[in-house]
Amino acid sequence: MACALCETRRPRRYCPGVRGDICATCCGAEREITVSCPLDCEYLREARKHDKTPPIDPQQVPNRDIKVADELLSENEELLAFLSMVLTRVASDTPGVVDFDMRDALGALIRTYRTLQSGVYYESRPTNPLAAHICDVLQAGIAKFRRDETEALAMTKTRDADVLGLLIFLQRFELDQNNGRRKGRAFLDALSRVYAGEPGAAPPAASSSLILP
Repeated sequence: MACALCETRRPRRYCPGVRGDICATCCGAEREITVSCPLDCEYLREARKHDKTPPIDPQQVPNRDIKVADELLSENEELLAFLSMVLTRVASDTPGVVDFDMRDALGALIRTYRTLQSGVYYESRPTNPLAAHICDVLQAGIAKFRRDETEALAMTKTRDADVLGLLIFLQRFELDQNNGRRKGRAFLDALSRVYAGEPGAAPPAASSSLILP
């Protein structure tokens, strides 16, 4: 029997991504490149512990002009958890979604919410159909959050500026977690673990030099 991927080396482990036995070399080389790895794969989880994300030039971090302070996160903790839940749920419900789709979606939504600050609303939509779907689901989720807030408090306290700040925080979290692999979902994995309350999992602090230039 040979590896299901290279068809040369001897297989050493079962790969749920290809539903077959593969060798350790192919597991390392093709993980989240050509193989869509389930987030609960034991070999993927072990690899996460040693993942080194590509270095990010702080000067290239988008939306550097908007400060995301710790106070914004603490005062909008419920909304941040809600947005994170929506993102992880839409990724789970939509086959093929990867971190780069999330990057496109968050970038488009940020551009849309930035126009609200200027007083001239313009909806920015990504050409990537998966990212466009994520945008639609997240926009619907934000609208629902505000409706529920209004019903409970007889008013909405969530400002567009708050939503914008949290979206930028999530964008920077994605940049920090993305491992550069074409089918990578390290950001989604981290997001799901953080907001599921998994021990030892925590988002980067807003004051981080990487997340907040």
